[in-house]
Amino acid sequence: MEGFKEEIGRGSSGTVCKGTMLNSQKFVVVKKLKKVLVEGEKEFLTQIQVVGRTHHRNLVRLLGYCFEEVNKVLIYDYMSNGSLANLLFTPEKQPNWVERMGIVHECETQVIHCDIKPQNIFMDDNRCTKISNF
Repeated sequence: MEGFKEEIGRGSSGTVCKGTMLNSQKFVVVKKLKKVLVEGEKEFLTQIQVVGRTHHRNLVRLLGYCFEEVNKVLIYDYMSNGSLANLLFTPEKQPNWVERMGIVHECETQVIHCDIKPQNIFMDDNRCTKISNF
């Protein structure tokens, strides 16, 4: 975790840091999970398998993970324009109605999220929305 010291968020499940992948200049997000309870390990690994196999243009892509005794981390694509919450709740960044309509999208594939909120919707380089934090 030495290369991922720039903390960009913190939540109930852990700390989120920005960093770069080894041997590349690609930015990624590393979510270091707090202690995962033994009974939650099977559920966690199942979730990784499901999210890892689910590829959709509006989901933040899970690039990898580490599930060692001390290091339990998830690695995702970095979303350069931050969360939808940051956009909506910062007066000088608020989109106009035309931009808001461009953010809204329909999903052909049904995915159950269980915690959809502006803090879990992120904007990529092109301001396209991507959902995360399953």
